[in-house]
Parts: sequence; C-alpha cells; structure tokens
Amino acid sequence: MLQAVALLPLAASAAYRNEVRPPVHQKYGGSHGHGYVHAKSILRANATLQANVTLQADASTTMPSAFTWGDIDGVSYLTKVINQHLPQYCGSCWVFAALSALSDRLKFLRKAQGAEIILSMQHVLNCGTAGTCNGGSQTDVYAWISSITDSTGSGVAYESVNPYIACSAGNPHEDGTTDQGFCKSQAVLQGTTCEPINIARSCATFGVECTPLASYPNATVSAYGVVSGESAIMSEVYANGPVACSMDAEPIIAYHGGVLTEAATGAVNHVTSIVGWGEEDGVGYWIVRNSWGESWGEGGFFRVARGKNLLSIEEECAWATIGSYTGTNVPCDEDGANCLPTGYTAGDTHPYGERLAASGRVAADAAYSYGASGGARGALLPS
Repeated sequence: MLQAVALLPLAASAAYRNEVRPPVHQKYGGSHGHGYVHAKSILRANATLQANVTLQADASTTMPSAFTWGDIDGVSYLTKVINQHLPQYCGSCWVFAALSALSDRLKFLRKAQGAEIILSMQHVLNCGTAGTCNGGSQTDVYAWISSITDSTGSGVAYESVNPYIACSAGNPHEDGTTDQGFCKSQAVLQGTTCEPINIARSCATFGVECTPLASYPNATVSAYGVVSGESAIMSEVYANGPVACSMDAEPIIAYHGGVLTEAATGAVNHVTSIVGWGEEDGVGYWIVRNSWGESWGEGGFFRVARGKNLLSIEEECAWATIGSYTGTNVPCDEDGANCLPTGYTAGDTHPYGERLAASGRVAADAAYSYGASGGARGALLPS
C-alpha cells in the first residue's frame, strides 16, 4: 500500500538556506552524442547486460515501471550516501550531488569491480569555479572538470588523496566564501587554497610536513549538459546513470519516509541526485539520494511523485560523461616524496598546505607543471 506523504514548508525561521547559484558556464559542453538531445543508440555499461545491448536514450523509449541503479539483478551501482553537513555545515549540496552521480557512473563503467571510488568534493571546493560553502551549481562542477581536463589532461582527484573538510574559505572565485565555524582557523584556511598540496597530498606521520602529489588518481569529464522533464530524465538515467537535479528542499527537511505526493513547489535551494524510479498503487515516483547522511529520510534517500514537477525537481538535472579515469596509479611512497610536483622539495610546505611565500600561489585554473614521476593522470582508462 502506498504511503502518501504531504509535507508543507517549514516556518520562515526554519527555512533551508539557499545552496544553489545560477550556472556561469554554458549549459552544454563537449559532444553530447546521447541522452535526450540526440536519438542515438548508446551502450548501457553495467555488468549484468550483454556487452552489445543498446538502448534508445530518447523520450520514445518504453521505460520499465520500476528501475534503480541501486539494484540491477542484485548488483548496486550506486556509491555511498555522504553527509555534506559533517564535520560541520557547508552549503555544498551542488558538488555532492554532481560528484555522487559521476562516481556512480564511474562505478558502472567499472562494472562494480574493485574498491569503490569516490571523487573529491574538496578538490572542487578548493579549486573550482562552481561555488563555495555558500552555494553553487552542479552544472558548473562538470564544466570546471571539463575545463581542467582540457588544460591539464587530468580531472577531479579521488577522495582518498583529498578528503572533505566542509570548508571553502580559500576559494578565490566567489565573493561569498565562508569563514564560518572552524573554517576561520588559519590552519584550516590554508588547506582550502588552490595549491597543489590542496589538490592531492600525503601525510606520513606526526611532526612531518605533508607533501603535494603530482601523480594522483583522478577522473575526467568528456561531455556534460542538462536535461529536464519526466520522460527525458528517465531516458538519461536509464541509459547513462544518475543525474544531479536542482530542487526545493523546504518540504523535505522533516521527511521521515514514504512517497511525497503533495508539496508546494517553491524556488530551488538544494541539489540531489535522481538514481531511479518506482510505482506503488498506480503512483509513479522518483528515487532520490540526498546528501544529509543515512540518519535522514529513508537511509539517506527520499521518494517523490514524478511527472508533477514536485519540489521543482524536474526542471534542471545535470549529467556528465566520464572521459577517463585512473586504473593503475603511479605508486607514491608513504610520504609522497617521490611524487612531488616540479618546483617542490621536501620540507617546502606547511603541514596544512601553506607553500613558502617566495614560491607564490598557484592560480586555480592554471596548468600545473608535473615532474618525471609520471604526471597527474597515472594510467588512465577510457570510458
């Protein structure tokens, strides 16, 4: 039996802080070649289908009544639920949704084999042009990764070399960068500037300075864009993977489960990722992953009726195509000393990333110079 849930926005005093900013990049980049823009046959890359099975990724394709990347013949191609509000609040939903969806797509390209790869939110916060802890744009996340791929040949780092710290105080691209909470600490602030050490690093032990890594695992974007409307979103999700969608978060702040069937549709202030859909008692719904941890909602997910544009969730969803990713890394020593970028020497950095003043600061979108240790890309595999 369908559990229908009708939630109303909370009082203004408890309103959800706006975490969305209009994109500053063009909405479409690269060569699309799939999805709702072109009615071309494309491969759905997962381990449970025949290698050459093709689908038509357009609105005319007949969709199943239920589908989720979390369960395809018993295999989940979704990456984990992450919490943007830990270790403190940061209005970074836009990068969580964008990179979670991209990490999902990387997982099914790898046929869910090997250890799970999560892409680094902090790399985007430190160096990207998409936003800060005061909000941003999921489409611009993909645009920025595409731009650094074009300029440097590498992409966004894996989280294992740049974990999330919920700060963006050093981001040079927005006037509204946050210095709230422990981001005001000078040591933390030094960890959010776009220095090589704040792109990828290794820290060996207490009392020993951390080192930047010229060679680090990363993933690139070959194309990106937006999709809107129930049919087109379903086609893109079914054929290529989850998408990152702008929405109104007010009605879900106190969501405890069930299908949200009625809600005032207000201005967008949040971004989540649609990972599939289902149907109960004739009511179709979206399956949506949030970024507030597994203590919230249905283990970090929520369901909302589809085809009604509830929460404005069907208005703008961003997608991206993985271009390449690190399959075999360049092996760095524990202290990273054999993977230093050109111009760095051991002891050249503060434990939290302050490069010596004489060396200057590296611009966020500069093409970095990497030494003979193998370059930033490692051994990259095409999608």
